[in-house]
Amino acid sequence: MLNESRRRDYLSAMQVVSWLPRTELPFAAPSRPQLLEWQPEPEPAAAPVRAPNAAVSDNAVPVTAPQARQPSERPKIEVPRPSSSAPKASPKPLASKDDVESVPAPRAPVVPPPRFALQLLRAGHCLLLVELSTGQPFQSRDPSYLLLKDMLRAAGLPDSPQIIGEPVRWPLLVRGQMDQGPEAARDFVQGFVAARLEDQPCACLWLIGLPAVRFAGEADGEAFYRELQVEGLGSAWALPSLELLMDEPQRKADVWQAMRRLMTRWNTINE
Repeated sequence: MLNESRRRDYLSAMQVVSWLPRTELPFAAPSRPQLLEWQPEPEPAAAPVRAPNAAVSDNAVPVTAPQARQPSERPKIEVPRPSSSAPKASPKPLASKDDVESVPAPRAPVVPPPRFALQLLRAGHCLLLVELSTGQPFQSRDPSYLLLKDMLRAAGLPDSPQIIGEPVRWPLLVRGQMDQGPEAARDFVQGFVAARLEDQPCACLWLIGLPAVRFAGEADGEAFYRELQVEGLGSAWALPSLELLMDEPQRKADVWQAMRRLMTRWNTINE
């Protein structure tokens, strides 16, 4: 059982301001009479409704009965939507000059070194720079070498060409940080051929195969069957590789037509 002081402490902790027990509590203080006398609050009087034909005085305010609101007359709730006048996000500031300079420049792509093997030969007054597709020197019974002998006989040149030096192989098998790119390969090939021309000049330089045309004649496959003027090497004739002529025999007709136009260049010297 709780005494009166402890009971009030509990009620205060529960934020109960006034309370009324159902039965008489033991050890409780006597009840206050004003709490027991409960009366309902009087309802406010309704305003009088004016009759339709009743006269209205000058100072009277007309009172109308509330009408039921139709479903279509319900208040609409406006939902805020973003408008074009809303403040836009400020653009990002441009990078300053110092920031641009601090960003490292992208590195140039590393070009792998070209790979080829070329053999230099001499036939009469012509030098021949021939691509070795297999990378190995010519053998007497190789089909590509037999085709080369046929081309020399058709051109009126000796069909047993003289091999000059070892094949030029690229990349060079050198240790260190030597440049092995396309430009270095072009300088090396042109320097090698120019040194042989200083020993003995020639009337025309045959460039047989795309590597010979590219790194000695500074041209591409579109220059096949044409005569080129190469600085330091003189007149050159661009031809497809011997393997390509064997795989595509129809190219031999283009070689023959171009040869007929150039034969006078070395035949007049023989006479």
